[in-house]
Amino acid sequence: MLEGLQHIDQVITLWINDLGTPELDWFWLLLSDVKVWFAAYFLIAVYLIKRLGWKRGLVMIVAAALTIFLVDQTANLVKNSVCRLRPCYTSLMLEGGLHWSEGRGGFFGFYSGHAANSFAFATVVASALSLVKKNGFDRGLIAGAYTWAALVSVSRIMAGKHYLGDILVGAAAGALIALAVTWIAKLILRATEGLSPSVSPSNP
Repeated sequence: MLEGLQHIDQVITLWINDLGTPELDWFWLLLSDVKVWFAAYFLIAVYLIKRLGWKRGLVMIVAAALTIFLVDQTANLVKNSVCRLRPCYTSLMLEGGLHWSEGRGGFFGFYSGHAANSFAFATVVASALSLVKKNGFDRGLIAGAYTWAALVSVSRIMAGKHYLGDILVGAAAGALIALAVTWIAKLILRATEGLSPSVSPSNP
């Protein structure tokens, strides 16, 4: 059964990877560049403080930082435990026409840290904005964060660094860790404010 699932994963990954063109490599590599993420993280952090107030905003920013740390460490632990070779190190994938456009990196790719981090951050943003009555911009920001996460995840397949299975598991792991951390953050807010985090305060 596992061999069958792995074969399906390989076939779908090659199909998605084949949709890319060398002319668009720069776009996918840009999405994968963590330095680009920092600018987005900073702008969203500023918005959260403005939208939630400094106390709630700071708590959720700390939650985001803790989430990213936990996601990174968990991803590395799983990669070194499962030891599944990246597509760009797998002869079957290369012979099947896999296109890869950046340095191969470490040998193992299950699961994708990029997918985990991007979906974790999007989930933190959604959880943080659940503390207020969302306006149109908030909803757009949440949708944009998840769209960004999806594009970042696809970029890892286009770069030949991950299988679709690596992406799906990474996205789920990142979202679950984010939900756990933000749940604790909301408990802290409840204890310090004497309010249920689910109750929307007046807009700052």
